Amino acid sequence: WFLPSALDRQWNAAFDAGYAAALGKSIITLHPPEISHMLKEVNASASAVCQDANQVVDTLAYVISGDLPEPRDGGDWLPIADRLGAGNPNP
Repeated sequence: WFLPSALDRQWNAAFDAGYAAALGKSIITLHPPEISHMLKEVNASASAVCQDANQVVDTLAYVISGDLPEPRDGGDWLPIADRLGAGNPNP
């Protein structure tokens, strides 16, 4: 019986992502933020990096049909340019 360690899973994820990238396939990663640093190379090759399954569903809905998800902030959502202010030189 073999229980893969976190390092084994990291290596497997990197190998699979590299193989998919070599084949020209798009990659969507799904993992908790605590291991983002360990998977930074995998995330760099991904088209989207998700932290929960709902984000994956929203990403696929956008890719397939162009549907944007509802803002997670609810009715309080503001575009970043509005949050930073009109005088921001890099909105």
